[in-house]
Amino acid sequence: MSEENDDYLKLLDRAFERMPHLSAESIDFKIPDVESIIQGTKTIIRNIGVIADRARRTPQEIGKFLSKELAVPTSFEDQRLIINGKFQNDELNKRMHTYFETYVICRECHKPDTHLESGGRGMLQLVCEACGARYGVKSY
Repeated sequence: MSEENDDYLKLLDRAFERMPHLSAESIDFKIPDVESIIQGTKTIIRNIGVIADRARRTPQEIGKFLSKELAVPTSFEDQRLIINGKFQNDELNKRMHTYFETYVICRECHKPDTHLESGGRGMLQLVCEACGARYGVKSY
């Protein structure tokens, strides 16, 4: 039995030697900062497309969330999100971080590789494609 054990350990050592060495550094996901300007009584987010691409969501989904969070109507014009009301970058960045933490980043593995599925009754399912975790989140 010890001969079989020795063979197994040799094969295991050989397998570990052939595995690629992964660096200890992990690439941290960075939530993009909002680039906004205030024109009159409206706030315009110029980089909504970039933010939506990083979140792997549509700009309309993010616009709907911000509309509900800020309690004001939003619209789209030429790849820009128009928010009725004056909002500073700090407030918009805070809301965007809330969106990413709730609807994008997995609570289990902390990766942004997720998508949303309908869960019924006003709920959504946040499904992580990296680790397979599923969480119920409130619909926006």
